[in-house]
Amino acid sequence: MPDQFTVRVNDVAVAVDRNTSIAAAVMIAGSHCRISVSGEPRAPFCGMGICFECRAIVNGNMHSRTCQMLCTPGMEIQSQ
Repeated sequence: MPDQFTVRVNDVAVAVDRNTSIAAAVMIAGSHCRISVSGEPRAPFCGMGICFECRAIVNGNMHSRTCQMLCTPGMEIQSQ
């Protein structure tokens, strides 16, 4: 795997280093992971997969805990 590659966060290309979490890529993109039921943008909170605030759609898989997953080349990440 290359030392740096591109992922797409909400249709925006983002360059990340190898071993970057998806949650970090979302933050680098200046985006959010999901929208709460009250309409507020939500971002990673606990960073260890317990709070579920970091959930996003990763390569078509809904409710992925982005703080627990590493980016791979060409990955597609969408806020839910």
